[in-house]
Amino acid sequence: MDSKRPVSNTSTDFTQSIEDDPLIDGPLISQDALESAMKKEFQNLPTPWIAGLLAIVNVAYVSLCVVLAVLCWLTDDHLAECKAVLNGVGTQTVVLLGKVALWLLVFVLERCIQRHHNSVRKRGYLQFYRNTRNLKSLPLLIHSSGNAAVLLVIAPSSLLNQKVKNLSIYLLLVVICVEFVMTLICLLIYTARVVRFNNQRPGPDINEEERAHAYAPNASDAHTETGFRDGSCLEEVVEKQADLIEYLKQHNTLLSKRILTLTSQQIRE
Repeated sequence: MDSKRPVSNTSTDFTQSIEDDPLIDGPLISQDALESAMKKEFQNLPTPWIAGLLAIVNVAYVSLCVVLAVLCWLTDDHLAECKAVLNGVGTQTVVLLGKVALWLLVFVLERCIQRHHNSVRKRGYLQFYRNTRNLKSLPLLIHSSGNAAVLLVIAPSSLLNQKVKNLSIYLLLVVICVEFVMTLICLLIYTARVVRFNNQRPGPDINEEERAHAYAPNASDAHTETGFRDGSCLEEVVEKQADLIEYLKQHNTLLSKRILTLTSQQIRE
């Protein structure tokens, strides 16, 4: 006697499981509402004011050095006034202390800028982060190199002044002015890039890449930057992939929370 074994209908079971799901049984979420709720609002990068503050401080320091050198260092015409204003502190000491204070300020502001850029990287703007990674650190590098150059000038100052009168002072002013010009150029370029980024208000790199791929006439014309090709740096590719994976994990978690929130809101309505 042949026994008929019941044949399980996978499609039916799957349909029944979906119908039993309270989330699926609720009202459907419109695509427009879901996209508007899931789209993360663009946040401006608030670092241009930091770069502007740093530029103003550099201008003030260079102006102070030039005034002290002309009035109190190179000539003795205003020696009494300088001693009274500086309260007996030497002009060279004031310039060097100001140089140290300026370097500390540049270091603190560079760390603050780095913190904002790390936040931008976590929000998915990986290409912008890499394009400005070295630029935002250049002022600190320039000032550190300037400190080394100042030491090279101050250490043999007595020997230099024996050959040419006040040669060490002129060299010190040259170092400070060159340092100022290079720093100002870097700050202007950095500020222009950040302002352009804030004005464009782009989406995360992965969204912009998908949009470009969707509108490309041929799928092969849309290239990504996360794959390895001939001539690519393997370390850079691995870094890009790691950043992209980290962003996608955070993005998926955020989307899941917002989908559940929208679904619960529509069920209550």
